[in-house]
Parts: sequence; C-alpha cells; structure tokens
Amino acid sequence: MRVISGTLKGRRLTAPAGMATRPTADRIKESVFNILAGNVQTKRVLDLFAGSGALGIEALSRGAASAVFVDQAKAALSAIRRNIRDLGLEDRSRVIQWNILKNLNCLVPERDAFDLVFLDPPYETAAVSPALAGLSSCGILTPGARVIIEHSSREPIVQPMGTLVLIDQRRFGKTLVSFMDSVL
Repeated sequence: MRVISGTLKGRRLTAPAGMATRPTADRIKESVFNILAGNVQTKRVLDLFAGSGALGIEALSRGAASAVFVDQAKAALSAIRRNIRDLGLEDRSRVIQWNILKNLNCLVPERDAFDLVFLDPPYETAAVSPALAGLSSCGILTPGARVIIEHSSREPIVQPMGTLVLIDQRRFGKTLVSFMDSVL
C-alpha cells in the first residue's frame, strides 16, 4: 500500500496487522481522487473508519489543509499514528479513537467544519446508514461538503439521508463508491 500522488507520492504506508481492516485498493483510491480532480487542495478532511489512514493521507499528500482520522480499533489507530509520524504529518493531523456507530459527538468540539469526508466501514455490517445519519446530524459539514463512501454493493445507500444527497455511484467489482453532497 502506498501514496499514489502528490508530495508524498510513492511513500509506503503501514497497514494494521490481521484481517480486521480491508485497505482500499490502489485502483479504487486512484479512481476516487481522479474524480475529485483538484477539489482536494485546502480542504479539511475527515477519514471515518480510517483503518491505515490511507485515504486521508492521500488527501494530505494532494494538498488538503488538515485531516482528522477516526477509528475504534487499537491496531488501526496504531497504524495511523505510525503513518502520520513516518510521513511528517503530525502538524496537519489528528487521530481520535471512537465508536462511530454510536454517534459522532467526538467531532463536535472541532473548530472548523469538514469539506471532504471518506467513509469506509467494514463491509456488510450495516454500518453505512448509522454513520451517515450521525454525520448528517452532528453539524460538522460545510455547505456543499463531499462525502465519499466505499461499501459493498449489497449494502445500498438509503435515500434521503438527512442533509446528504446521493449524486453519483461507481462500481468496482463487488465494491460501490458512492458520492454524496451536503445540502445545508
């Protein structure tokens, strides 16, 4: 697993040990960032179910202003912290241990709202809808914020989802990548 583009292009990332984390395939990550084009620079990024932090780190490499990484698993948090430290991103990153399915109250104290959110929960765990509901209800998104969800094609996005509107979906085998915008 590596950073695909930007200032950290080619740098390797550490993944959490074991099978609990499913890293985003490089071709899916590259496709997502190609779709985003230049709409990453200066953005405040939120990486939920962050795993290794690969998506948030890719955004930082491409010019995002900052990133907050949220996961519950200790192995994932350790990998994220190591990747941030090894890549010298401590001044633009924050790591939070939290049960995302419970709520997203851990983000309420954030000074600034988020412009770009990556949501990559474990497949087929019914985690997508509660995470989106929490994201929509906690008031941490800028108007027009983009939310990108990587999920199983067998776990569809329920519409409507509060202030989030589905604008696009792309299929990569058994994986769907859904793009939602915040319409506050």
